Amino acid sequence: MSNDKNAPSQKQAAPTSAITPTRAENYPEWYQQVVRAAELAENSDVRGCMVIKPWGYAVWENVQRVLDKMFKDTGHKNAYFPLFIPLSYFEKEAEHVEGFAKECAVVTHHRLAPGIKADGKPGLIPAGELQEPLVVRPTSETIIGASFSKWVQSYRDLPLLINQWANVVRWEMRTRLFLRTTEFLWQEGHTAHANSDEAMVETLKMLEVYADFAENWMAMPVIKGEKTEGERFPGAVHTYCIESMMQDRKALQAGTSHFLGQNFAHASDIKFSDADGKVSFAWTTSWGVSTRLIGGMIMTHADDDGMILPPRLAPSHVVIIPVTHKPETAQAVLDFCNKLAADLRGIAYAGRHVEVEVDARDIRGGDKAWQWIKKGIPLRVEVGPRDMEQDSVFMARRDRGHKDKQSLKRDDFVATVTTILEDMQSSMFARAKAHRDENTKRVDSRAEFDAFFGAKNDAESEDGPGGGAVKGGFALAHYAPDPKVEDELKTRLAVTCRCIPVEGADEPGICIFSGKPSTRRAVFAKSY
Repeated sequence: MSNDKNAPSQKQAAPTSAITPTRAENYPEWYQQVVRAAELAENSDVRGCMVIKPWGYAVWENVQRVLDKMFKDTGHKNAYFPLFIPLSYFEKEAEHVEGFAKECAVVTHHRLAPGIKADGKPGLIPAGELQEPLVVRPTSETIIGASFSKWVQSYRDLPLLINQWANVVRWEMRTRLFLRTTEFLWQEGHTAHANSDEAMVETLKMLEVYADFAENWMAMPVIKGEKTEGERFPGAVHTYCIESMMQDRKALQAGTSHFLGQNFAHASDIKFSDADGKVSFAWTTSWGVSTRLIGGMIMTHADDDGMILPPRLAPSHVVIIPVTHKPETAQAVLDFCNKLAADLRGIAYAGRHVEVEVDARDIRGGDKAWQWIKKGIPLRVEVGPRDMEQDSVFMARRDRGHKDKQSLKRDDFVATVTTILEDMQSSMFARAKAHRDENTKRVDSRAEFDAFFGAKNDAESEDGPGGGAVKGGFALAHYAPDPKVEDELKTRLAVTCRCIPVEGADEPGICIFSGKPSTRRAVFAKSY
């Protein structure tokens, strides 16, 4: 050790938060650390793929449970279609295959055989070349269309309302857990209709379902809007989306609903006879959300101590931590906690019962508490001998500071637990909405637009990744859609037109880029 008094100290200050770096220091890395600390997922040995851990998968199961009911309540039925899609199916829909061609994984052989590998060493090599390559499902319009062409013969077969829960593969170059991975989980709805109006009603109905879920279950405010031609789903006539603002003021597309017109019906030969015997092509839609929703929850709600889960989707709502310093009182405290857990589990909440964890592991109480804080469980309850004697509990809400705790009578806590959870749910939504509103600006000139976003992407700011030289957020600007303008904005500012909102009154104005007439303001932002 140096004796030089002027040498810099080797001792580093203790971190002031459970997650390092903080959001302000390095937002992208903070996100990755939250995912790991909350035990939601981890990178797998397969490039770009993730392992979803039990706590993270339980969140996804709750997403599935709620959305599945919403789909069935609107008349949809679940089915399952093959993971492998013949290349010829894609080639029938030129625009669609062009949109996904660079992301497709392709199977060309059907077995492995002993041989000499490319490095000259013996090993297993692909053998048995397929007569036709198979694309690993990036989305299922083409293969589901093949089934629909068999199922739909008459107007009596319509509407056909199908959903599937599945995995898809899109060969991404830059991946990030939940937000963008090579393989991810999702649901995709596919429907066929007798006329355009009915298909459009379906498209907008499912957009509403997604917005309802995002706001009332994820506590994540969204803007419903239509994508411009440059951002439209390949092969669609109209693409609608829900867009949300993350804490770094970037946008996240959280769900999409597509009016496909008759494009895919022509490609897949989906035809029906009407009541007069006239044969017509069906009108189709598709819509989907994915495990990206979990990434959205993290970036909307998590703080520098870890995840904060919306109570309605949390795998468990309450963790009870017995504080047992003395062996002679340990069993009594544990019995008190187990009885409390049993009483709580009998209470209905958000379509299920209150889910409770009793953490009786033989580790330090402080370590237990911090593990659950980082996992984002809504309510932490500590019970020690003194609390038991007073028939009380010590309770903390995850949406408040970790030192913000209160003592409650046991029966009062049981009686009000759902009220506390719902207050937490609504306060999380209000906080996210306030953040979005504070960082949304009406912009009326090109100069204002450039000043709002600056010349650098936030993630490349000189003040550090995700840092602070450029504020950014949502810019609401009059816009006459033009793919050339969007390409220029994407290249120069890393900004995209997120959508043209479908709600609100028309507001005649002048496009800030071209000077052409505009009827509505569009939403512009940097995005994930």
